[in-house]
Amino acid sequence: MLLAFRAENVRSFRDPLEFSLEATAMAEEGVPRKVPWREGGRHQLRVLPAAGIFGANASGKTNLLRVMDDMRRIVLTSFRSGARSGRIVRRPFRLDPDFEETPSRFEIDLVLNGIRYEYGFRLDNSHVIEEWARRYPHGKAATLFLRNGDEIGLGEKNRAKGRAVTEILRPNALFLSAAAAANHPDLLPIYEWFESNLMLCDASTREARWAYTTHLLTHEDQRKQVLAMLHAADLGITDAHTRELDPEMTERIQRVMQVLREDNPDVPVDVEPMVAVALSHRGISGDVEFDTPDESLGTLIWLGLAGPVVNALAGGEVLLADELESSLHPTLVAQLVRIFQDPRSNPNGAQLIFNSHEAGLLGSSAGERVLGRDQAWFTEKLHDGSTRLYSLTDLSPRKDEAISRRYLAGRYGATPIVSDAEFTELAALVAASVRK
Repeated sequence: MLLAFRAENVRSFRDPLEFSLEATAMAEEGVPRKVPWREGGRHQLRVLPAAGIFGANASGKTNLLRVMDDMRRIVLTSFRSGARSGRIVRRPFRLDPDFEETPSRFEIDLVLNGIRYEYGFRLDNSHVIEEWARRYPHGKAATLFLRNGDEIGLGEKNRAKGRAVTEILRPNALFLSAAAAANHPDLLPIYEWFESNLMLCDASTREARWAYTTHLLTHEDQRKQVLAMLHAADLGITDAHTRELDPEMTERIQRVMQVLREDNPDVPVDVEPMVAVALSHRGISGDVEFDTPDESLGTLIWLGLAGPVVNALAGGEVLLADELESSLHPTLVAQLVRIFQDPRSNPNGAQLIFNSHEAGLLGSSAGERVLGRDQAWFTEKLHDGSTRLYSLTDLSPRKDEAISRRYLAGRYGATPIVSDAEFTELAALVAASVRK
């Protein structure tokens, strides 16, 4: 499970950001999930199953999710792709030229099999400057490795394997990535966590997610869960059927996907044969099949979420969702969040991190809240163009506070500042151009 994420000089975040999923004193009753932590067998962590980021357009909400996805991409690709002197693909803060060459930092805290881990790194455009991994099996930090430039300090266990990794390491590659390639037993679990977590659901991955949902429909257990999601959304869908694509078309798509995979490790290349999906709807005389081009955007968006959500719930994984409310009714958005909040539908501890403009999730009273007070985060664009991330708990809201109403009124910041005069001027300009 994800406990915390920290980063600096990444995308619109010039200054350090810290995002936490550990429950606070403001946690709503029944929401946090208790996770055993092997710190002498005496402690349990209280971890949140969901968190929402709210803010004005272009304030940095999406960038927070992309930064998490950036870390995942760097971990998964830094060793297996690129030359020894190749450039590291990163996205520093670009609105200040001084930060273009300043190193970026990524750091993450996890619980894996009851043990807390910390992993992070600093890098610039050509070198990994620092990298570290620790775990806390008995309440005290045990170093797995500590990297400072070309110097690698190894932990007490599996030192021979660690020395073998240093022999194949490049200056522009992460030690964790190289260690995974060498099947290092202490570091492989961290790498494997990145393989299956922090999947980003955004507009650019929509077609890939349709394909993944379609793929799940070919497996009976997952098919039942996907159909349950489609039925629950009240879209009028009664069934879903898959169809094999033409072999020649399948081969062409596979070649394209192979090229795409060089830059994106999430693109599948081994789905054979490829299939398309047709959805059945209730008709007057029975069910009628529709191909996906005939479906509404809302239906297609829900279809694209169904597969990743089912997969995350089954594996207890962390899912990232950009603009969760896009083309979806607010009731559907609330129910999707509740799936993760409810331990009956989320017994394996999956986590949902999303951004949204749907203020109704914050609630006007304690009884109406879908998200607890410590599950709400805000982004605000500063005068220099950078993003500030802060938690609702930083503002000490009362338990019975009308959070959604106060948010929309601008009491917490993170809302757009618009000028009536500028919009009036715009209307006048448009009217003048029409008259011409």
